Amino acid sequence: MTDKPLIVFVGAVYPSQYSLLCSHLRAQGLADAWFMTTPGHKANHEKHCDHLLSFQPDGLIVGPQSYYYSDKVERSARICRGVLKALEDFEAAQGRKIDVVVAHSLWGAPNWLFGELDAAIISYIEFPSYLAHGWDAAYPPDQAQRLGDRNTEMLSFHQVLCSDLTIVPSAYARSMFPPLLQDRIAVQFEGFDIQPPLRNFGAGGDATAQAADASKPFTIAFSARDLSSAKGFETYIRLVDRMVREGDDQNTRFIAIGDAKASTYGYEQQWVERRYGGKVESFRDHLLKVYPAADVIEFPGHLPYDQFSALLAEVDLFLYPLRYGVANWGLMEILARGGCVIGSNWGFAPELIAHNVNGLLLPDNDDDWIHAIRQLRNDPARRQRYAQAALETGKAYHIAKVAPRFMALFERAMTNRKAPLVAPR
Repeated sequence: MTDKPLIVFVGAVYPSQYSLLCSHLRAQGLADAWFMTTPGHKANHEKHCDHLLSFQPDGLIVGPQSYYYSDKVERSARICRGVLKALEDFEAAQGRKIDVVVAHSLWGAPNWLFGELDAAIISYIEFPSYLAHGWDAAYPPDQAQRLGDRNTEMLSFHQVLCSDLTIVPSAYARSMFPPLLQDRIAVQFEGFDIQPPLRNFGAGGDATAQAADASKPFTIAFSARDLSSAKGFETYIRLVDRMVREGDDQNTRFIAIGDAKASTYGYEQQWVERRYGGKVESFRDHLLKVYPAADVIEFPGHLPYDQFSALLAEVDLFLYPLRYGVANWGLMEILARGGCVIGSNWGFAPELIAHNVNGLLLPDNDDDWIHAIRQLRNDPARRQRYAQAALETGKAYHIAKVAPRFMALFERAMTNRKAPLVAPR
Protein backbone atom coordinates (compact mmCIF):
# COMPACT_ATOMS: atom_id res chain seq x y z
CA MET A 1 0.00 0.00 0.00
CA THR A 2 1.45 3.38 -1.01
CA ASP A 3 1.15 6.68 0.83
CA LYS A 4 1.36 8.62 -2.41
CA PRO A 5 -1.93 10.19 -3.48
CA LEU A 6 -3.49 8.72 -6.61
CA ILE A 7 -4.10 11.67 -8.95
CA VAL A 8 -5.70 11.55 -12.39
CA PHE A 9 -5.51 14.56 -14.71
CA VAL A 10 -8.18 14.66 -17.41
CA GLY A 11 -8.17 16.46 -20.77
CA ALA A 12 -9.28 15.48 -24.26
CA VAL A 13 -6.06 16.93 -25.72
CA TYR A 14 -2.52 15.75 -25.00
CA PRO A 15 -0.13 17.36 -24.26
CA SER A 16 -2.07 20.16 -22.60
CA GLN A 17 -2.49 21.93 -19.29
CA TYR A 18 -0.90 19.91 -16.51
CA SER A 19 0.59 17.15 -18.68
CA LEU A 20 4.09 18.33 -17.66
CA LEU A 21 2.98 18.59 -14.03
CA CYS A 22 1.60 15.06 -14.17
CA SER A 23 4.87 13.67 -15.52
CA HIS A 24 6.92 15.64 -13.00
CA LEU A 25 4.89 14.49 -9.98
CA ARG A 26 5.27 10.89 -11.11
CA ALA A 27 8.99 11.15 -11.90
CA GLN A 28 9.76 12.80 -8.56
CA GLY A 29 7.73 10.27 -6.59
CA LEU A 30 5.38 12.95 -5.25
CA ALA A 31 2.22 11.24 -6.49
CA ASP A 32 0.93 8.22 -8.36
CA ALA A 33 -0.06 10.48 -11.25
CA TRP A 34 -1.83 9.57 -14.49
CA PHE A 35 -3.15 11.54 -17.44
CA MET A 36 -6.45 10.51 -19.04
CA THR A 37 -7.11 11.63 -22.61
CA THR A 38 -8.88 10.42 -25.74
CA PRO A 39 -7.85 7.12 -27.38
CA GLY A 40 -6.25 8.83 -30.37
CA HIS A 41 -3.97 10.99 -28.24
CA LYS A 42 -3.09 8.02 -26.06
CA ALA A 43 -2.09 5.99 -29.11
CA ASN A 44 0.01 8.84 -30.50
CA HIS A 45 1.97 9.46 -27.30
CA GLU A 46 2.04 6.27 -25.23
CA LYS A 47 5.36 5.13 -26.71
CA HIS A 48 6.94 8.15 -25.00
CA CYS A 49 4.79 8.16 -21.87
CA ASP A 50 4.00 5.26 -19.52
CA HIS A 51 1.19 6.90 -17.57
CA LEU A 52 -1.52 7.63 -20.15
CA LEU A 53 -5.09 6.43 -19.75
CA SER A 54 -7.97 6.89 -22.17
CA PHE A 55 -11.67 7.62 -22.05
CA GLN A 56 -14.12 7.15 -24.88
CA PRO A 57 -16.45 10.14 -25.32
CA ASP A 58 -20.11 9.29 -25.66
CA GLY A 59 -20.30 10.58 -29.23
CA LEU A 60 -18.42 13.09 -31.37
CA ILE A 61 -16.84 16.02 -29.52
CA VAL A 62 -15.23 17.75 -32.51
CA GLY A 63 -17.41 20.05 -34.59
CA PRO A 64 -20.94 21.35 -33.96
CA GLN A 65 -23.29 19.48 -31.66
CA SER A 66 -26.99 18.94 -32.25
CA TYR A 67 -28.18 22.36 -31.01
CA TYR A 68 -26.10 25.52 -31.38
CA TYR A 69 -27.18 27.24 -28.17
CA SER A 70 -26.33 24.31 -25.91
CA ASP A 71 -23.26 23.21 -27.88
CA LYS A 72 -20.77 23.27 -25.00
CA VAL A 73 -23.25 21.70 -22.57
CA GLU A 74 -23.79 18.79 -24.95
CA ARG A 75 -20.08 18.37 -25.68
CA SER A 76 -19.32 18.41 -21.95
CA ALA A 77 -21.93 15.72 -21.37
CA ARG A 78 -20.42 13.50 -24.08
CA ILE A 79 -16.96 13.95 -22.58
CA CYS A 80 -17.91 13.44 -18.96
CA ARG A 81 -20.05 10.39 -19.66
CA GLY A 82 -16.93 8.73 -21.03
CA VAL A 83 -14.66 10.12 -18.30
CA LEU A 84 -16.88 8.85 -15.48
CA LYS A 85 -16.92 5.30 -16.82
CA ALA A 86 -13.17 5.32 -17.47
CA LEU A 87 -12.42 6.57 -13.96
CA GLU A 88 -14.69 3.93 -12.40
CA ASP A 89 -12.97 1.23 -14.46
CA PHE A 90 -9.54 2.58 -13.48
CA GLU A 91 -10.40 2.47 -9.78
CA ALA A 92 -11.58 -1.13 -10.13
CA ALA A 93 -8.35 -2.08 -11.92
CA GLN A 94 -6.19 -0.31 -9.32
CA GLY A 95 -8.05 -1.78 -6.38
CA ARG A 96 -8.08 1.59 -4.65
CA LYS A 97 -9.95 4.86 -4.77
CA ILE A 98 -8.65 7.86 -6.70
CA ASP A 99 -7.68 10.66 -4.32
CA VAL A 100 -7.83 13.62 -6.72
CA VAL A 101 -9.23 14.21 -10.21
CA VAL A 102 -7.96 17.36 -11.92
CA ALA A 103 -10.15 18.12 -14.93
CA HIS A 104 -10.06 20.81 -17.61
CA SER A 105 -13.38 22.63 -17.37
CA LEU A 106 -14.46 21.96 -20.97
CA TRP A 107 -12.13 19.27 -22.34
CA GLY A 108 -12.10 17.27 -19.10
CA ALA A 109 -15.69 18.21 -18.23
CA PRO A 110 -16.11 17.16 -14.56
CA ASN A 111 -19.82 18.05 -14.37
CA TRP A 112 -21.07 14.50 -13.80
CA LEU A 113 -18.29 13.40 -11.46
CA PHE A 114 -19.72 15.26 -8.49
CA GLY A 115 -21.33 12.80 -6.09
CA GLU A 116 -20.36 9.80 -8.24
CA LEU A 117 -16.74 9.45 -7.08
CA ASP A 118 -15.17 9.68 -3.64
CA ALA A 119 -12.22 11.59 -5.10
CA ALA A 120 -11.68 15.28 -4.54
CA ILE A 121 -12.65 17.01 -7.80
CA ILE A 122 -10.57 19.97 -8.99
CA SER A 123 -11.67 22.04 -11.98
CA TYR A 124 -9.23 24.04 -14.06
CA ILE A 125 -10.99 27.03 -15.65
CA GLU A 126 -9.20 29.71 -17.68
CA PHE A 127 -12.13 32.14 -17.62
CA PRO A 128 -15.86 31.69 -17.03
CA SER A 129 -17.14 32.97 -20.38
CA TYR A 130 -16.32 35.12 -23.37
CA LEU A 131 -18.68 37.72 -21.91
CA ALA A 132 -16.50 38.03 -18.81
CA HIS A 133 -13.26 37.67 -20.79
CA GLY A 134 -14.12 40.56 -23.10
CA TRP A 135 -13.91 41.15 -26.82
CA ASP A 136 -13.01 44.02 -29.07
CA ALA A 137 -16.06 46.24 -29.57
CA ALA A 138 -14.94 46.83 -33.16
CA TYR A 139 -15.49 43.13 -33.89
CA PRO A 140 -18.49 42.14 -31.75
CA PRO A 141 -20.20 38.76 -31.41
CA ASP A 142 -23.67 38.12 -32.75
CA GLN A 143 -26.60 37.86 -30.38
CA ALA A 144 -26.62 34.09 -30.90
CA GLN A 145 -22.98 33.90 -29.84
CA ARG A 146 -23.70 35.98 -26.74
CA LEU A 147 -26.65 33.78 -25.80
CA GLY A 148 -24.76 30.54 -26.38
CA ASP A 149 -21.92 31.87 -24.27
CA ARG A 150 -24.26 32.03 -21.29
CA ASN A 151 -24.27 28.24 -21.22
CA THR A 152 -20.48 28.22 -20.98
CA GLU A 153 -20.79 30.56 -18.03
CA MET A 154 -23.42 28.28 -16.49
CA LEU A 155 -21.07 25.30 -16.77
CA SER A 156 -18.21 27.27 -15.20
CA PHE A 157 -20.23 28.55 -12.26
CA HIS A 158 -21.64 25.08 -11.62
CA GLN A 159 -18.14 23.61 -11.55
CA VAL A 160 -16.91 26.22 -9.07
CA LEU A 161 -19.88 25.56 -6.80
CA CYS A 162 -19.53 21.78 -6.87
CA SER A 163 -15.76 21.26 -7.14
CA ASP A 164 -13.69 20.78 -4.02
CA LEU A 165 -11.40 23.42 -5.49
CA THR A 166 -11.14 25.39 -8.72
CA ILE A 167 -7.79 26.59 -10.09
CA VAL A 168 -7.35 29.51 -12.47
CA PRO A 169 -4.05 30.71 -14.01
CA SER A 170 -4.07 34.31 -12.77
CA ALA A 171 -5.60 36.68 -10.24
CA TYR A 172 -7.07 38.52 -13.20
CA ALA A 173 -8.90 35.34 -14.24
CA ARG A 174 -10.22 34.93 -10.70
CA SER A 175 -11.58 38.48 -10.75
CA MET A 176 -13.89 37.55 -13.64
CA PHE A 177 -15.98 35.32 -11.38
CA PRO A 178 -18.74 36.67 -9.11
CA PRO A 179 -17.38 37.69 -5.69
CA LEU A 180 -19.55 35.02 -4.06
CA LEU A 181 -17.56 32.32 -5.87
CA GLN A 182 -14.04 33.68 -5.54
CA ASP A 183 -13.33 32.10 -2.13
CA ARG A 184 -13.62 28.71 -3.83
CA ILE A 185 -11.01 29.57 -6.46
CA ALA A 186 -7.22 29.34 -6.15
CA VAL A 187 -4.72 31.12 -8.39
CA GLN A 188 -1.75 29.19 -9.75
CA PHE A 189 0.03 29.64 -13.06
CA GLU A 190 1.47 26.53 -14.67
CA GLY A 191 5.01 25.27 -14.31
CA PHE A 192 7.40 25.07 -17.25
CA ASP A 193 10.62 23.39 -18.30
CA ILE A 194 11.87 25.95 -20.79
CA GLN A 195 15.41 25.40 -22.02
CA PRO A 196 18.16 27.94 -21.27
CA PRO A 197 18.35 30.96 -23.58
CA LEU A 198 20.25 30.72 -26.83
CA ARG A 199 22.10 33.97 -26.12
CA ASN A 200 24.70 34.91 -23.50
CA PHE A 201 23.29 37.45 -21.06
CA GLY A 202 26.35 37.71 -18.84
CA ALA A 203 28.18 40.98 -18.24
CA GLY A 204 29.45 42.32 -21.55
CA GLY A 205 27.63 39.52 -23.36
CA ASP A 206 25.72 39.43 -26.61
CA ALA A 207 23.27 42.20 -25.84
CA THR A 208 26.05 44.79 -25.61
CA ALA A 209 28.15 43.32 -28.40
CA GLN A 210 25.24 43.17 -30.81
CA ALA A 211 24.26 46.75 -30.04
CA ALA A 212 27.73 47.80 -31.16
CA ASP A 213 27.34 45.92 -34.45
CA ALA A 214 25.74 48.52 -36.68
CA SER A 215 25.25 45.95 -39.44
CA LYS A 216 22.86 43.87 -37.37
CA PRO A 217 19.23 45.05 -37.67
CA PHE A 218 17.43 45.88 -34.45
CA THR A 219 14.64 43.29 -34.27
CA ILE A 220 11.22 44.14 -32.82
CA ALA A 221 8.78 41.23 -32.55
CA PHE A 222 5.26 40.28 -31.65
CA SER A 223 4.73 36.66 -30.61
CA ALA A 224 1.49 34.82 -29.85
CA ARG A 225 -0.25 31.61 -30.85
CA ASP A 226 -2.77 33.62 -32.86
CA LEU A 227 -2.51 37.01 -34.55
CA SER A 228 -5.63 38.38 -32.92
CA SER A 229 -6.98 41.63 -31.57
CA ALA A 230 -7.16 40.11 -28.08
CA LYS A 231 -3.42 39.41 -28.06
CA GLY A 232 -2.68 42.97 -29.23
CA PHE A 233 -1.74 42.21 -32.82
CA GLU A 234 -3.68 45.19 -34.16
CA THR A 235 -1.74 47.49 -31.83
CA TYR A 236 1.55 45.99 -33.02
CA ILE A 237 0.60 46.54 -36.67
CA ARG A 238 -0.42 50.12 -35.95
CA LEU A 239 2.84 50.84 -34.11
CA VAL A 240 4.96 49.40 -36.92
CA ASP A 241 3.03 51.41 -39.49
CA ARG A 242 3.74 54.60 -37.56
CA MET A 243 7.40 53.74 -36.99
CA VAL A 244 7.91 53.22 -40.72
CA ARG A 245 6.16 56.47 -41.60
CA GLU A 246 8.23 58.38 -39.03
CA GLY A 247 11.54 56.89 -40.16
CA ASP A 248 12.13 54.47 -37.28
CA ASP A 249 12.54 51.52 -39.63
CA GLN A 250 16.16 52.18 -40.60
CA ASN A 251 18.21 49.03 -39.97
CA THR A 252 15.17 47.56 -38.22
CA ARG A 253 13.56 44.17 -38.63
CA PHE A 254 9.92 43.57 -37.68
CA ILE A 255 8.60 40.03 -37.08
CA ALA A 256 5.11 38.80 -36.09
CA ILE A 257 5.35 35.21 -34.90
CA GLY A 258 2.06 33.32 -34.87
CA ASP A 259 -0.63 31.70 -36.99
CA ALA A 260 -2.80 34.19 -38.88
CA LYS A 261 -5.50 31.53 -39.33
CA ALA A 262 -5.56 30.07 -35.82
CA SER A 263 -8.75 30.18 -33.76
CA THR A 264 -8.88 33.21 -31.46
CA TYR A 265 -10.62 34.49 -28.34
CA GLY A 266 -12.53 37.03 -30.39
CA TYR A 267 -14.74 37.51 -33.40
CA GLU A 268 -12.41 39.28 -35.83
CA GLN A 269 -12.40 36.55 -38.45
CA GLN A 270 -16.16 36.48 -38.93
CA TRP A 271 -16.10 40.28 -39.19
CA VAL A 272 -13.47 40.05 -41.94
CA GLU A 273 -15.44 37.38 -43.81
CA ARG A 274 -18.62 39.47 -43.73
CA ARG A 275 -16.92 42.72 -44.71
CA TYR A 276 -14.92 41.31 -47.60
CA GLY A 277 -17.12 38.43 -48.71
CA GLY A 278 -14.22 35.98 -48.64
CA LYS A 279 -11.89 38.17 -50.73
CA VAL A 280 -9.57 38.80 -47.75
CA GLU A 281 -8.32 35.67 -46.02
CA SER A 282 -7.51 36.81 -42.49
CA PHE A 283 -7.58 39.55 -39.90
CA ARG A 284 -3.88 40.07 -40.58
CA ASP A 285 -4.56 40.76 -44.26
CA HIS A 286 -7.31 43.22 -43.33
CA LEU A 287 -4.95 45.12 -41.03
CA LEU A 288 -2.27 45.34 -43.71
CA LYS A 289 -4.84 47.04 -45.96
CA VAL A 290 -5.59 49.57 -43.20
CA TYR A 291 -1.93 50.09 -42.24
CA PRO A 292 -0.02 49.58 -45.52
CA ALA A 293 3.35 50.81 -44.21
CA ALA A 294 3.39 47.74 -41.93
CA ASP A 295 3.97 45.47 -44.92
CA VAL A 296 7.65 45.38 -43.88
CA ILE A 297 6.71 42.83 -41.18
CA GLU A 298 7.95 39.26 -41.63
CA PHE A 299 5.35 36.55 -41.00
CA PRO A 300 7.06 33.19 -40.44
CA GLY A 301 3.74 31.56 -39.51
CA HIS A 302 3.34 28.61 -37.15
CA LEU A 303 6.81 27.15 -36.55
CA PRO A 304 8.16 23.87 -35.18
CA TYR A 305 9.33 24.44 -31.62
CA ASP A 306 13.06 24.35 -32.36
CA GLN A 307 12.70 26.94 -35.12
CA PHE A 308 10.46 29.08 -32.90
CA SER A 309 13.05 28.97 -30.12
CA ALA A 310 15.87 29.92 -32.48
CA LEU A 311 13.87 32.85 -33.84
CA LEU A 312 13.16 34.18 -30.33
CA ALA A 313 16.91 34.43 -29.81
CA GLU A 314 17.18 36.86 -32.72
CA VAL A 315 14.78 39.38 -31.17
CA ASP A 316 16.00 42.48 -29.34
CA LEU A 317 12.63 43.78 -28.15
CA PHE A 318 9.23 42.11 -27.80
CA LEU A 319 6.00 44.10 -27.84
CA TYR A 320 3.15 42.55 -25.87
CA PRO A 321 0.24 45.02 -26.13
CA LEU A 322 -2.35 42.62 -24.71
CA ARG A 323 -5.99 43.66 -25.02
CA TYR A 324 -7.75 40.69 -23.39
CA GLY A 325 -6.45 37.53 -21.76
CA VAL A 326 -6.06 35.69 -18.47
CA ALA A 327 -2.66 34.05 -19.03
CA ASN A 328 -0.17 33.52 -21.81
CA TRP A 329 2.26 30.65 -21.98
CA GLY A 330 4.08 32.35 -24.86
CA LEU A 331 4.88 35.35 -22.67
CA MET A 332 6.47 33.04 -20.10
CA GLU A 333 8.51 31.44 -22.90
CA ILE A 334 9.84 34.89 -23.84
CA LEU A 335 10.65 35.87 -20.25
CA ALA A 336 12.28 32.54 -19.41
CA ARG A 337 14.54 32.92 -22.44
CA GLY A 338 15.66 36.39 -21.39
CA GLY A 339 13.45 38.44 -23.67
CA CYS A 340 13.18 42.20 -23.22
CA VAL A 341 9.44 42.98 -23.13
CA ILE A 342 7.18 46.01 -23.23
CA GLY A 343 3.74 44.89 -22.06
CA SER A 344 0.30 46.28 -21.28
CA ASN A 345 -0.23 47.59 -17.75
CA TRP A 346 -3.60 45.88 -17.39
CA GLY A 347 -5.05 42.38 -17.45
CA PHE A 348 -2.79 39.62 -16.20
CA ALA A 349 0.47 41.03 -17.64
CA PRO A 350 1.44 42.86 -14.38
CA GLU A 351 1.37 39.49 -12.60
CA LEU A 352 4.39 38.39 -14.66
CA ILE A 353 6.04 41.69 -15.61
CA ALA A 354 7.22 44.05 -12.86
CA HIS A 355 7.51 47.56 -14.26
CA ASN A 356 11.12 48.63 -14.83
CA VAL A 357 12.38 45.38 -13.28
CA ASN A 358 11.96 42.58 -15.82
CA GLY A 359 10.30 44.72 -18.49
CA LEU A 360 8.16 47.80 -19.01
CA LEU A 361 4.40 48.18 -18.49
CA LEU A 362 2.61 50.87 -20.48
CA PRO A 363 -0.96 52.16 -20.92
CA ASP A 364 -2.88 51.91 -24.18
CA ASN A 365 -1.30 55.00 -25.69
CA ASP A 366 0.71 54.82 -28.92
CA ASP A 367 2.87 57.82 -28.03
CA ASP A 368 4.05 56.08 -24.85
CA TRP A 369 4.91 52.90 -26.74
CA ILE A 370 6.82 54.69 -29.50
CA HIS A 371 8.77 56.70 -26.91
CA ALA A 372 9.65 53.55 -24.93
CA ILE A 373 10.72 51.66 -28.06
CA ARG A 374 13.07 54.48 -29.04
CA GLN A 375 14.51 54.70 -25.53
CA LEU A 376 15.16 50.96 -25.22
CA ARG A 377 16.64 50.75 -28.68
CA ASN A 378 19.30 53.24 -27.63
CA ASP A 379 19.90 51.68 -24.21
CA PRO A 380 21.33 48.14 -24.57
CA ALA A 381 22.42 48.07 -20.91
CA ARG A 382 18.82 48.60 -19.79
CA ARG A 383 17.59 45.91 -22.16
CA GLN A 384 20.16 43.56 -20.71
CA ARG A 385 19.06 44.40 -17.16
CA TYR A 386 15.46 43.54 -18.04
CA ALA A 387 16.63 40.34 -19.73
CA GLN A 388 18.55 39.20 -16.65
CA ALA A 389 15.52 39.81 -14.43
CA ALA A 390 13.27 38.04 -16.94
CA LEU A 391 15.46 34.95 -16.71
CA GLU A 392 14.91 34.94 -12.94
CA THR A 393 11.16 35.20 -13.49
CA GLY A 394 11.34 32.14 -15.69
CA LYS A 395 13.24 30.21 -13.02
CA ALA A 396 10.54 31.02 -10.47
CA TYR A 397 8.00 29.22 -12.68
CA HIS A 398 10.11 26.16 -13.40
CA ILE A 399 8.10 22.99 -12.86
CA ALA A 400 10.32 21.98 -9.93
CA LYS A 401 9.43 25.24 -8.14
CA VAL A 402 5.73 25.18 -8.99
CA ALA A 403 4.95 21.48 -8.38
CA PRO A 404 5.03 21.78 -4.55
CA ARG A 405 2.50 24.61 -4.76
CA PHE A 406 0.18 22.42 -6.79
CA MET A 407 0.60 19.56 -4.32
CA ALA A 408 -0.41 21.93 -1.52
CA LEU A 409 -3.54 22.84 -3.51
CA PHE A 410 -4.32 19.17 -4.07
CA GLU A 411 -3.99 18.53 -0.32
CA ARG A 412 -6.33 21.46 0.27
CA ALA A 413 -8.90 19.94 -2.10
CA MET A 414 -8.69 16.57 -0.32
CA THR A 415 -9.25 18.35 2.99
CA ASN A 416 -12.23 20.19 1.53
CA ARG A 417 -13.61 16.87 0.35
CA LYS A 418 -13.40 15.42 3.83
CA ALA A 419 -14.80 18.51 5.51
CA PRO A 420 -16.98 20.33 2.97
CA LEU A 421 -18.28 23.82 3.66
CA VAL A 422 -21.82 22.45 3.41
CA ALA A 423 -22.37 19.11 5.08
CA PRO A 424 -24.12 16.49 2.89
CA ARG A 425 -27.63 15.47 3.87
